[in-house]
Amino acid sequence: MVRRVAVIGAGAGGLASVKCCLDEGLEPTCFESSEDIGGVWRYTDSTDSRRITVYRSVITNTSKEMSCFSDFPFPEDFPNYLPHSLVLEYLRMYAQHFDLLRHIRFQTTVLSVRKCPDFSTSGRWEVVTESHGVRESHVFDAVMVCTGHYQEPYLPLASFPGIESRFKGHYLHSWEYRDVQAFQGKRVLVLGIGNTGGDLSVELSRVAAKVFLSTRSHTWVASRVSDQGFPVDMVSTTRFNSLLDWLLPSALTRRIKFRKFNSWFNHTNYGLASSKSSKFKIIINEELPFCLLSGAVVLKPNVKEFTESSAVFEDGTTEGNIDVVLFATGYNFSFPFLEESVRGSIHDNRSLYNCIFPPQLEQPTLAIIGLIQLTGSIMVGSEMQARWVTGVFAGWNKLPPPSRMMAEVLKRKPAVKRNPSERENLKMSFISYVDKIAACAGVKPSVLRLLLTDPKLGLAIFFGPCSPYQYRLQGRGSWSGARAAILTQWQRSLRPLRTRVLRGSSSSSWRWSWMCLLALPAALTAAWLCSKYPQAGWSPRL
Repeated sequence: MVRRVAVIGAGAGGLASVKCCLDEGLEPTCFESSEDIGGVWRYTDSTDSRRITVYRSVITNTSKEMSCFSDFPFPEDFPNYLPHSLVLEYLRMYAQHFDLLRHIRFQTTVLSVRKCPDFSTSGRWEVVTESHGVRESHVFDAVMVCTGHYQEPYLPLASFPGIESRFKGHYLHSWEYRDVQAFQGKRVLVLGIGNTGGDLSVELSRVAAKVFLSTRSHTWVASRVSDQGFPVDMVSTTRFNSLLDWLLPSALTRRIKFRKFNSWFNHTNYGLASSKSSKFKIIINEELPFCLLSGAVVLKPNVKEFTESSAVFEDGTTEGNIDVVLFATGYNFSFPFLEESVRGSIHDNRSLYNCIFPPQLEQPTLAIIGLIQLTGSIMVGSEMQARWVTGVFAGWNKLPPPSRMMAEVLKRKPAVKRNPSERENLKMSFISYVDKIAACAGVKPSVLRLLLTDPKLGLAIFFGPCSPYQYRLQGRGSWSGARAAILTQWQRSLRPLRTRVLRGSSSSSWRWSWMCLLALPAALTAAWLCSKYPQAGWSPRL
């Protein structure tokens, strides 16, 4: 029976894991190699420790109502999209509220995690740690690895001939970037157009002499602000929209999405994306289109090679006098402390049962938390993973036999290990994945039952944002404040904007109520269909 649990890492996933262990009556010990909580959200100017951190100007891409822990909303006066300082403040509030800090051992590095000799029957692990030069050996009944996927900078130098042998300028990975000071008056080439590449290109364009942004992928650019002015994820991430994605042919859903993106600006004209491409990525950036339109950022194709001071691109063009090359090429994950028999089998999250459990283990006492890429908040997904995992450890939730888990993993396991840019295409639907894990944990809300017993709440759940509070309405760990949190989430999103209230302004809540009332029959029919065909999963097919 599992009692003592080792939690590795005190970032958002680690804190949620400690809290979930305590909820299930387990005894967690969290090992954190640094001196404080927060993980990547604890910003530091220094790069000496090689600890991965966000850059100074980063702003969250998911809104506060869609990113919070499911029983602990962000403060009302916090803005909808948050700088790293407020995310860290929130994590401190969470840790203090649930008294988590006393379970964390800071400045303690995990050196190895190995099976005990009797693992096949006991499932126990030997964990060796080091703190201030002193090594200790511990035995735990289970281990939760919460180090995430931002661990090792991915620097594909071999893919860019001449960058090491001929190029005389400076190159660095985005993990070393903190602010614009060192780039004043420079000609900068940014490689990679993910969220980081887009953000840094825009920021650098304010001080650099010129910024070039090189990409080989089709990229659609979206805004955090919806047409109505609400956070876009609150408007778009709904069960209703997810159901439409399932019902409609995938080609039609892609066409609808592309048309929506192009209603802001024509992506083909900007060289960003073509609606004929089946492989694409979506990034969040309100300023990049204007920077391209004003020439502050120049979009370029993939780099073919580097000379002493120039970059030669695959279309035959050349840009000279390049001072700095900034690799925004993502990160690799690694678990160097895990024994080779386990570590060598994890290529990406598709090597894990439900992206969490290594399926080949005789005992399911090792869980990888947060190794996921979702269309919504990873923090919410990690918390749901931790709730299910601790339920498994405590004996409330059951896993299939290892043979069945292995068979399911083999269906989706990659033939080769993918680099970070290719893994971008493996993003999973937020609602589909979190619903799947919630169903395993017995906490997935029953929309049909709520529509019949509490229509106001049921309609808010079906047509409104799929916010984390939905997963605290029923089952183990239910929260008495969940219903009120769901019904007041729109007001909380507007609260930080009420710094100037105009006379004569009126609320549109009555319109929302009437619309929901008229939609009740359709919602009941849709909920019945989804309960009748649960295998559909309401998953968008992209």
